[in-house]
Amino acid sequence: MLFNSLHFAIFLPIVFALYWFFTKRNLRGQNLLLLIASLYFYGCWDYRFLFLLVFSILLDYFSGIQISVARSKYSKRFWLWLSISINLGFLGIFKYYNFFVESFSQGLSLVGLNMNPRSLQVILPVGISFYTFHGLSYVIDIYKDKIAPEKNLVDYSLFVSFFPLLVAGPIERATHLLPQIKKERQFVYGQSVDGLKQILWGLFKKIVIADNCAIFADEIFNNSSNYSGSVLLLGALYFTIQIYGDFSGYSDIALGTARLFGFDLLRNFSYPYFSRDIAEFWRRWHISLSTWFRDYLYIPLGGSKGGALNRIRNTFLIFIVSGFWHGSNWTFIFWGFLNALFIMPSILFKTNRDNLNIVAQGKLLPSVGETFNILTTFLLTVFAWIFFRSENILQAFQIITRIFSKSLLSLPYFEGIGMSVTTLIFTVIFFFVEWLGREHQFAIQKLQIGNSRFIQWSFYYLIIICILFYASSSTEKQFIYFQF
Repeated sequence: MLFNSLHFAIFLPIVFALYWFFTKRNLRGQNLLLLIASLYFYGCWDYRFLFLLVFSILLDYFSGIQISVARSKYSKRFWLWLSISINLGFLGIFKYYNFFVESFSQGLSLVGLNMNPRSLQVILPVGISFYTFHGLSYVIDIYKDKIAPEKNLVDYSLFVSFFPLLVAGPIERATHLLPQIKKERQFVYGQSVDGLKQILWGLFKKIVIADNCAIFADEIFNNSSNYSGSVLLLGALYFTIQIYGDFSGYSDIALGTARLFGFDLLRNFSYPYFSRDIAEFWRRWHISLSTWFRDYLYIPLGGSKGGALNRIRNTFLIFIVSGFWHGSNWTFIFWGFLNALFIMPSILFKTNRDNLNIVAQGKLLPSVGETFNILTTFLLTVFAWIFFRSENILQAFQIITRIFSKSLLSLPYFEGIGMSVTTLIFTVIFFFVEWLGREHQFAIQKLQIGNSRFIQWSFYYLIIICILFYASSSTEKQFIYFQF
């Protein structure tokens, strides 16, 4: 079930009404209703993979209890590694098996050995990377005595499968979400209004910005050999905008939906394209994944402690693993490697925490220096996204070679360039609103457009009209991160 679908537009109000009017002040009933709704939500993708979700839930639920009651260190480790091995095993089979087999076969062919590998003809279960990481963080935290195991199976199942975050995050922590699940919740009008605003802005990002940019990004990348450097640079810019609008749009809808039910999920985006260096970018982009790798991989490896070689090793490792998490393609690994290179100077010179505040806080415009740093960081990000979007490494290098050729100076032209002007106008308006709202959780949370309520509501209705117009003129498009 897509957030940008008619199905979800019917599903959400029904669950909302049942939740607040029929299970009001009945915590067990509310949690059970949300669990049933979440399983239905996931089953709408492919009911055959419900068994995998339920198995993962049961595995980590019982492993957590066994880790807690185990009397010896050996027993604790056994249950921890049982959970980790099975979870990563499923992830490896469904997501990475074909990649490893094909890469091994290609490696053998380089030394003259031929192999005809058998690939698995299976669909990647949607959300498997996200709910697997939910469960892993839970059992690891129990092993480290950070939390006690959850004995209520319904509550734990809801923690893993809560439908707003189930298929594309944010990647929640038990320390943050489980206490909210176990606490009585009451309807708060202001919280629900905030939720609706965030859903509205998320839909605008996805349907009006991301899906329109996708049309031109797909045209250019899918036919990259036919275009000049100037057109390919435009394609990279379109994809840069698309992936931000698509994924942060999903996160906004997820957080806004959760607010309707009285939950505050972890923030996943904080205006990353206004970052002044790559370190700041990664504190603002896919925050829940970045902090997951920091807490469960980077710090256990030693983090920034020790000498420069340790910092270099650990930084490259988490970025390469993060790239591989995104998909079974060398392009993602190289994308992670590039970001490690980009962030390395700030790691070595310990300037990675220089920009912790909001850029130009309390001001309308940034300084000249901040503007230069934002543009530099943005261009480095665009460069890295080329590898993320390309079908293979060769295509990425061919695109980059052409961008840095004389054809970059030619006037860009591709089929549909005239239609792209409208998208460009919407994009400029979108980033202007994002800039104005950068000090809040989401751009239109407290956005003041004039002093008149009429102007405020006109702005919201204009957003709704744009969403409905573009939604009715195109087919429902899946979110990019569903493939991860």
